[in-house]
Amino acid sequence: MIFELPKLPYSPNALESVISQKTIEFHYGKHHQAYVNNLNNLIKGTELEDEDLEYIIKNSEGGIFNNAAQVWNHTFYFYQFAPKGKGTPSNALLKAIEKKWNTMEEFKKEFNQAAATLFGSGWAWLVVNKNGDLEITKESNAGTPLTKGLKPILTFDVWEHAYYIDYQNRRSDYLNALWEIINWEEINQRFDK
Repeated sequence: MIFELPKLPYSPNALESVISQKTIEFHYGKHHQAYVNNLNNLIKGTELEDEDLEYIIKNSEGGIFNNAAQVWNHTFYFYQFAPKGKGTPSNALLKAIEKKWNTMEEFKKEFNQAAATLFGSGWAWLVVNKNGDLEITKESNAGTPLTKGLKPILTFDVWEHAYYIDYQNRRSDYLNALWEIINWEEINQRFDK
């Protein structure tokens, strides 16, 4: 199977002033594309060549895993945004958030804290665990909840290439701003699946 960079569901400048067109051009157009290219080159001629992305992630390690997981993580990340945000959490999702964190504000605060305190590069995730409850997890580098049997709902990318052009070393400012462009309709669908 040949993997391709998925088309963004918005124009490269649509997320300004939260994420600039220049960041999209580098983060999506160069970094995400490089993961796709690297994965295609690494699986060529291997037993993974004809497998789908999730299978590769769950059955590989090293460079193949890193690139496959980064393709999946980045696609998941970019597809959760909409210009100026969209919708609100569904009743079911909001109830699950309030059950765990009491308020939406407390959830956002804890999620941002998890993302802000992740050492080095990686991802903060909102997931549904094996008991059907929400939790916040952190993954270093190319880590993904898929390998732990967790259902991902939302993620913030805290690799520096995700925010350095727009926010330099102000990771917290970047995290706070991302909530303005969340496409809650997409997040609700992920939760309801």
